[in-house]
Amino acid sequence: YVAAVYEHESILSPTPAVLVERSSALELMARNLDIYEQQVLAAARQGAQIIVFPEDGIHGFNFTRSSIYPYLDSVPYSHSGKWNPCREPYLFNDTEVVQRLSCMALKNKIFLVANLGTKQPCERSDPRCPSDGRYQFNTNVALAADGTLLATYRKHNLYFEYAFDTPPEPDYAFFDTPFAGKFGMFTCFDILFFEPAVNLIRQYNLKQIVYPTAWMNQLPLLSAVEFQQAFATAFNVNILAANIHHPTLGMTGSGIYTPVKSFIYHNMESYGGKLIVAEIPVITADYKTSLEKAPGRVSEKGKEQSPPSFYAEMMYDNFTFVPVWGEKGEVQVCANTLCCYLSYQRAVLTDELYALGVFDGLHTVHGTYYVQACALVKCGGLSFSTCGQEVTDATALIDFQLWGNMSTPYIFPLLLTSGITLDFADHMGWKNNHYFLSKNRTSSGLLTAALYGRWYEKD
Repeated sequence: YVAAVYEHESILSPTPAVLVERSSALELMARNLDIYEQQVLAAARQGAQIIVFPEDGIHGFNFTRSSIYPYLDSVPYSHSGKWNPCREPYLFNDTEVVQRLSCMALKNKIFLVANLGTKQPCERSDPRCPSDGRYQFNTNVALAADGTLLATYRKHNLYFEYAFDTPPEPDYAFFDTPFAGKFGMFTCFDILFFEPAVNLIRQYNLKQIVYPTAWMNQLPLLSAVEFQQAFATAFNVNILAANIHHPTLGMTGSGIYTPVKSFIYHNMESYGGKLIVAEIPVITADYKTSLEKAPGRVSEKGKEQSPPSFYAEMMYDNFTFVPVWGEKGEVQVCANTLCCYLSYQRAVLTDELYALGVFDGLHTVHGTYYVQACALVKCGGLSFSTCGQEVTDATALIDFQLWGNMSTPYIFPLLLTSGITLDFADHMGWKNNHYFLSKNRTSSGLLTAALYGRWYEKD
């Protein structure tokens, strides 16, 4: 099928904390929706059957709970599949945004997924009801090619979004299409947690995911395109990921991903939006995913002495590293119960320091979640203290096999190359209770090769 995602440079309110009238809020949002309209038309002309827009693309961000209120639509959750906002605008008040989105879908005969803010009154008798008498949700809507509202999803894992509430229960949101079957839906930070993302995919055996996001890149392990691809590979799904474009905030990185191929956009240099349109296969059969046992060679462990280990901070976590010196060799490094092993050979010896790092513990900055990671990274300079820094360029071409005795089945294989481009492993999977990733010669200089494990039970 042909899919489209749009990385949108949203027009933001200059004073998001100031309370405005609904009419001014609608005026600002209309400017973003005008751009959406042009992109839907452009995507439809290129044959796209579905288009996905980013999180916060219509209203922006940095609101307070009260200042976002004029920007919120009243989207009725119980009416999914029964209401066509474009054809029946009179049914509910305060639905101007979803009406416009519905009309874009209808006019261009395209499935459309967008993110907006929504409100829902609640009763004082509801113990969770906020003191202002309403819930405010970060919401995705999916609209059919005839404009019908198919599904809504309220973001569960909020990322310091004080304007919004967490829904009482996780929404398991998906919708059906004639061209690729069911699509599941979640938002941004959700991708790092079991609920609802992983549970949704496993429970409903979903193979296509739509993913609006407003992601701030964090190298070396959590840049947007790197993790989006890893998720598609780990769960054997296609992901249509739309990010917003604000390079000054470190926000870029969208793509259309299959488990083995990607069409990505990552651009920290220039401004403006970017439409990606690509044809991808519908995944139906459950061929081996990297979460299942797969054959592979695991070389004999650590016969040689590993070089001295050192500590350095990476992603706000205290990693234990060993330097990866010389043309070839084998090294290992352990922390808690996790041991990581690397055998490597460099095509040419370059003047760059690489290190193999391990972390097995609770990550506590910008969210709390348990990580088990084995990571081969290029250091920022030649001293140990630069390992773990954000690096975007590298020249070393490396053959490697990386493996670790991970305690969780949820392993995200990361392979990032120079200029924030993606590469794909030759082999990966489980062997003898170790997860491994191997690659003969990266396509360009290696930035990161990592096994990023999420041990959800220990969150």
